[in-house]
Amino acid sequence: MKKYIVLYRAQKSAMDKMKDMNPEDSKKGMEAWMAWAQKCGDGLVDLGAPLGMAQNVTPDGASPSDLNVVGYSILQANDMAGAQAMLEGHPHLAWDAGCEISVHETLPMPS
Repeated sequence: MKKYIVLYRAQKSAMDKMKDMNPEDSKKGMEAWMAWAQKCGDGLVDLGAPLGMAQNVTPDGASPSDLNVVGYSILQANDMAGAQAMLEGHPHLAWDAGCEISVHETLPMPS
C-alpha cells in the first residue's frame, strides 16, 4: 500500500465562514466528515486537522503563505486512482466555492 498526503485548499472567505459558524452547523459539518472517514475505513490513516497561519520559510526569513492550505489527511491505497476514489463526494468539495483537494503520493526516501 502506498501513502498519500491529502491537502485541503479553500479561499479566505470559506475560512471566515467557518469561524462564524454556529455550533449546530459545525456539528453537521463534522458529521459529514465522519461519514466520509467511515466510508474510507482502513484507507484513512490519519483524519488530519485544520491548518492555519502558514509561513513560507526561505534562507532570507519567513513570510505569510498564500497557498490557502486549510487542512490535511493521510490515506493509503494501492495507487493514485484508489486514493482519488476515496475522495469522491468528499464534504470539503461541497463546503464553499473554490474549495479544492490535492493528493500527493509519498515517495520512498533515497538510500
